[in-house]
Amino acid sequence: MMEVYPDLESLSQAAATLLVEQANLAVAARGRFSVALSGGATPRRTYELLAAPPLKDQAPWDRVHVFWGDERCVDLNDSRSNARLAQAAWLDRVPIPGNQIHPMNCAADPAAAARQYEAQLREFFAGQPPILDLVFLGLGEDGHTASLFPGAMVLAEAERWAAAVYVAEADLYRVTLTAPLINQAAVVAFLVAGGAKAGVLRAVLHGPRDPERLPAQLIQPQPGELLWLTDLAAASSLALDASPILT
Repeated sequence: MMEVYPDLESLSQAAATLLVEQANLAVAARGRFSVALSGGATPRRTYELLAAPPLKDQAPWDRVHVFWGDERCVDLNDSRSNARLAQAAWLDRVPIPGNQIHPMNCAADPAAAARQYEAQLREFFAGQPPILDLVFLGLGEDGHTASLFPGAMVLAEAERWAAAVYVAEADLYRVTLTAPLINQAAVVAFLVAGGAKAGVLRAVLHGPRDPERLPAQLIQPQPGELLWLTDLAAASSLALDASPILT
């Protein structure tokens, strides 16, 4: 399902509200809520809204478990760290127990960190189906999502839940959740904002299927729900008469 919002502020409000709603539903049904977070600039405002009233006062924070969809393998205090962004904008401002926040600490050894993160997830699910309640994803201008980049070997992964990826353009390793794990989530929500994303959004949604070139096309949760939350600028190349515009 696609939801198109006038601007980043209203998109962020919708994303933050979605998280609180899903958290309350999951806690009511199973006693806990698990979310995997996206990096990049787009979710920052979502995180800020979750840290402020009224949403701050509406979520069962003591039952929330936070994972990440991917991370740059830098020190967790580095400004490039996805975990650092979420901590500063949101997680340090709400009462989530520290042992329920699970950053990817991969600066020292990316491959070992990927194995450790998968082990942590397997322990969390403890033999139950590995269904994250909510996964937030972004969309890169090259069609990547999480750290699933065009042409990367990890795109063919069928077994592992997490993997280390070397990004040559940035001369940097990352750790990412893999498509097989993401696709088991109950809800996957892409947050896409800005006119620079208009072309790739159209290609991912309406172009030929080519996940080697557009890895975001790999994300097809079954039987979970796939949401695309975009602003008008990102959706400018789409046929908006076929998509609801929410204000």
